[in-house]
Formats: sequence, structure tokens, C-alpha cells
Amino acid sequence: MILPLIGALAVGLSLGILGSGGSILTVPILIYMLGEPKKVAIAESLGIVGFIALTGFIPYALQKKVHWKSVLLFGLPGMAGAYFGAFLAHYILAEIQLLIFAGIMLLASVMMFRDQKPDDPSKARESISPWWIILQGIGVGTLTGLIGVGGGFLIVPALVLLGGLPMNLAVGTSLVIVTMQSATGFVKYLDVLGKINLSINVHFMIIFGLIGAVGSFTGKKISSKISNERLKKGFAIFLIFMGSYIIYKNV
Repeated sequence: MILPLIGALAVGLSLGILGSGGSILTVPILIYMLGEPKKVAIAESLGIVGFIALTGFIPYALQKKVHWKSVLLFGLPGMAGAYFGAFLAHYILAEIQLLIFAGIMLLASVMMFRDQKPDDPSKARESISPWWIILQGIGVGTLTGLIGVGGGFLIVPALVLLGGLPMNLAVGTSLVIVTMQSATGFVKYLDVLGKINLSINVHFMIIFGLIGAVGSFTGKKISSKISNERLKKGFAIFLIFMGSYIIYKNV
């Protein structure tokens, strides 16, 4: 049980530092270390990551590092998308869900490496329509529900590359949106599991959530000592590593 507990701490650290990556770690831990069925692990991951993100965004909010307009334009439509994506997940094999997940991770990592935009959100947003941000929120939310993750690994690149937010502001904003989308997807997944006679393990979720919350606060302190550019590149490398691993495990 020691390794899964360490993994739960790593999940929190990832969310605290990067505003994402929680489900990337949570799903493999639940499946490969604790032996949870894949569909169940995906649902549990949404609940766990949603709770950790909820506790993790508080320090960012207190330091005014949450862009609430992005939460409104990106997060609310994303909730509707997450519900729809979780509905679609009932008809797709878990292995296919994870492969889609890994493929999008690799695409996002390439986008992050190629980005050369300045960290000036006001300038970057001048040429971006609010409707485009809303559509992005719906799209990311749908993928979040479909592949059963909080969506931070998609939200952070979208906020940085499409919304023009600096990395440290994108992280705090992402945590709020992750909380909203994860909660919506989790509720729908309970219905999906009920239809195939499966149920979540509340005991695992409580332990992961509490330990992960501690890691999230620790990660926030670490992130303040790292530059935006290093966070961005480190995030991209992280996506490449985990995306390749998930493809390896499911092909």
C-alpha cells in the first residue's frame, strides 16, 4: 500500500505545480497498483482529482492568480461537455479511451514546446473571440468526460496558447475548471457504472483525496520558485513521458 500512497502524494504535487497531470498519474495507479477495473478507475480518478483541485486552487485564489473570466467562458461550457463526454464513454472500450487520452497528451506537448507567445494575457486576448474560447471549453470538456480525466493537461495548453495567460495564472485557473469538469463527469460516470453493475471504492478515494490535497499545497509552494518557461517545458516533457507509457501499456 506504500507505493499507491506515494503516488497519491505525486498526484497532488502535479496538480499544485502544473495545474494538471493528476489523472495521468491517478488512473495508472488505480489500475496497475490497486487492481481497479479500468472503467471504475476512470470514474474514481475524476472524483479524486476534482477534490484535490478544489483544495489546490484556494492558495491561487488568495493570491489573485485565477482568471475568473476564463473560468466563466471556458469552465461553464466545459461542464456541459464533460457530461456529454461521460455519456459517450459508456459505448467505448476503456483501452480506446486511454489511447485517445495518450494521443491528445502527445499533441498538447508538441504545442507547448512550439509556443513562443509572450506572457501578456491582455495582448494575446485582443484577437481571440469569446465564442472561440467557449467552443474550446465545450471541446475540452467533452474529451474530459470521454477519457475520464480532469482535463488539466488540455486546459493548461488551451489557456496558455489560445487564451494568452502566463503559466502561473493558467495553473490556478485550470484548477478551478478541473474541479468543475471533474465533478460533472464524476456524477455522470456513477450512472455509467451502474448500468454495467460496477461501483466505486469510496475508501480508496478518501485516502487518495486527503493525501493528494497535502501534495497540492506543497506543489504550490514549489511552483513559486520556478519560472513560467521552465514550468511550461517541464510540463511538455511530462506529457511526452506519460503519453508514451500509456500507449505502451494499452497497445
